[in-house]
Amino acid sequence: MGESSGYKEYVAGLVAGVATVIIGHPFDTVKVKLQKHNTEAHGITYRSGLHCTSRILKTEGGGVQGGGPQLQVIIPSAAYSGALISFVLCPSELLKCRMQVQGTDSMVPKSSRYGSPLDCALKTIKTEGVTGIFRGGCTTLLRESAGNAVFFSVYEYVRYYMHSRLKAASSYHSHLIDMGIGIVSGGLGGVAFWSAVLPLDVAKTIIQTAPDKSSSRNPFQILSSIYRRAGFKGCYTGLGPTIVRAFPANAAAIVTWELAIKILGIKHD
Repeated sequence: MGESSGYKEYVAGLVAGVATVIIGHPFDTVKVKLQKHNTEAHGITYRSGLHCTSRILKTEGGGVQGGGPQLQVIIPSAAYSGALISFVLCPSELLKCRMQVQGTDSMVPKSSRYGSPLDCALKTIKTEGVTGIFRGGCTTLLRESAGNAVFFSVYEYVRYYMHSRLKAASSYHSHLIDMGIGIVSGGLGGVAFWSAVLPLDVAKTIIQTAPDKSSSRNPFQILSSIYRRAGFKGCYTGLGPTIVRAFPANAAAIVTWELAIKILGIKHD
């Protein structure tokens, strides 16, 4: 029992360490550049960390100026960002799913019900340990990495295509055109995201809400079982409300994001 507990603590510490390095790396890049350039007698001098960050985004942003979307840039960048996001999404979605399930499950006794997300988190940690709130983490990472790669590929291609078709429009209507392009490209990107990874989301929900701690956490094993029992349709359970939500939610997100980068003065070719 002690060896098993020690192993789990080691894995939890390793995951936390990797997450810390990944999330902290951009800040470390800014720190190193400040230390390198602001101590030299000649050359670039950054006024602040924010100035350094802004210069990095403008000169080293990763995008290829001109031409069409570059899949060799979009896919790994989007997958990497999705992997980062999964560390935050996994525990928050676990709490959300468990709260949602108990609201419709009459078999859950009142004594076992969660009073709030915090109560859900505390009870999960008490019964499953700290690693319990990261149940389904690998499936969330797969969903976000693959989903974001699909989302941004579709978004960039739709955006590029629509801009190339509408670039002759007068500047008077440019803001309305940009908003329309943002709505369509963001909405279609969201639909593509969930169409591609909804089976992984189905598996994640089952993993995170399973009452038995020893139940399988392998999403492909779970999907195989669902497929044998309910066919392809079973793997896409919840597709209707997911797609209905995906278009307006992602359209709003993209329009807001594009507006924000315009206000901040960041060029998005």
